[in-house]
Amino acid sequence: MLFYDCSTAPNPRRARMFIAEKGLQIETRDISIAKGEQFSEAFKAVNPNATLPVLVTDEGTVLGENLGIAAYLEARFPEPPLMGRTPDEKGLVLMWNSIVEQQGGVPIAEVLRNTHPAFADRALPGPENHAQIPELAQRGATRVGHFFDLLETRLAESPYLAGPEFTLADITAFVFVDFARVIKRRIPEGNSATLTWHEKIGVRPSAQL
Repeated sequence: MLFYDCSTAPNPRRARMFIAEKGLQIETRDISIAKGEQFSEAFKAVNPNATLPVLVTDEGTVLGENLGIAAYLEARFPEPPLMGRTPDEKGLVLMWNSIVEQQGGVPIAEVLRNTHPAFADRALPGPENHAQIPELAQRGATRVGHFFDLLETRLAESPYLAGPEFTLADITAFVFVDFARVIKRRIPEGNSATLTWHEKIGVRPSAQL
């Protein structure tokens, strides 16, 4: 297998943590988004969408989305399980992973990509240019606050997002919570359940990557 990573970006970090939690050692190539290396002809020959992360399997299949990478690794290396064991658990993991992506990852990206000068005319990832839209940044900022409220409500009743065990959904949420620092947002001081959850995950070896 071959893993295309970017050490500074949130989505590659999600895959990196998943790989580490599986205890796998996979050959890795770091692609610098800051330097625009994702747009090189060499990388676009691997992934024409010019996005990261990417996992190339031993069979030569190119997986360019976190969920595809996680599903492949979970099927091939089922222990420890990170996507549930029972049908109910599997459903809850994917449900919460989707909720976190849509309610956390998207609004954080909306704020960053529609305000930061580095993303002028690059408001969406991929090979095509898109202009920044300030109104999306304003909406995103409001949604980030709702995201933190959502996490606190769920984690006040469950030790992890999908239930009693650490899963892919927690990796996704942890990475996005950490990445919110780029838009100057942190877990509110009063959100004790979320702070406890974040501290608990933060000491895992995979979280150091």
